[in-house]
Amino acid sequence: MQAQAEKKLLLQVENLKQYFPVKSDSLFKPKSYVKAVDDVSFHLFEGETLSIVGESGCGKSTTGRAILRLDEPTDGKVYYSGQNILDLNKKEMRKLRGDLQVIFQDPFASLNPRQTVKQILNEAMAIQEVVPKPKRMERMLELLGYVGLPPEALDRYPHEFSGGQRQRIGIARALAVNPKLIICDEAVSALDVSIQAQILNLLKKLQNQFQLTFLFISHDLSVVRHISDRVMVMYLGKVVEIAEKKALFDSPLHPYTKALLSSIPVPDPELKRERVILKGDVPSPINPPSGCRFHTRCPFATEKCNNEEPALRKLGENHFVSCHYADELAK
Repeated sequence: MQAQAEKKLLLQVENLKQYFPVKSDSLFKPKSYVKAVDDVSFHLFEGETLSIVGESGCGKSTTGRAILRLDEPTDGKVYYSGQNILDLNKKEMRKLRGDLQVIFQDPFASLNPRQTVKQILNEAMAIQEVVPKPKRMERMLELLGYVGLPPEALDRYPHEFSGGQRQRIGIARALAVNPKLIICDEAVSALDVSIQAQILNLLKKLQNQFQLTFLFISHDLSVVRHISDRVMVMYLGKVVEIAEKKALFDSPLHPYTKALLSSIPVPDPELKRERVILKGDVPSPINPPSGCRFHTRCPFATEKCNNEEPALRKLGENHFVSCHYADELAK
């Protein structure tokens, strides 16, 4: 991987917020919100893979949806190639969607069951007007070749394929419009382990072939370790740590990251590793804790953690952490 200073900044997310209103039983109660994503900032360089990890409900998928404006963000800025896409109208945003694509978790639910593969791929190219109509058949056959499917797959329906094959169709659909950034939202979590490896290797191959940029959302740290350049850890709508993959896996600085990494299965029965067991449950995003959101489960929490929210600060080369005592814990 090239030095980041030489790379072009493709995506810059600043103070992104995604709040969902909660229905109230009374007219007199103040309106409350689920703070799914709360003041999230990060950047993504052209050609790299940034993975977002965390427990279910931490806001990682909602972050991806907000960036794509599948859900309109409550606040913040999302710069793509220097342009704030949250300022674009529907027509401008639709034109830009050719550059910004997504691969969903469930390939069966994300494909139209009434359309053949040919219709699915043709629809994407027709909407974005990326390939002239006479050349679309040639382009579709080319796409199937890229993702490892035979030409006869064009006339079949999604239910006639296995889960891994359906995900390959989803990847082909994303590639059909010549994207620059693809958000992979738990793209392999619904697949068998052996098929996961095939899809991950396919994504890496396509990334090198077409200079793609990935925002990879996953709860599986083993998968993240295989595909990432950098990793961002989220907890209860907040970013708690961002670092290069090697630095994060070898020297995690946040207590939550350390707990996540300790839960990765080790394929060696003789190797004993200390498991970090977090106390309590994840607090409600409707009424998150004051101060550091992790303090209710953190074994190192103090009164300062209860009252003061830690800033995301730099503690090494390209290593940022949101913890008051990260310096001491790193020793």
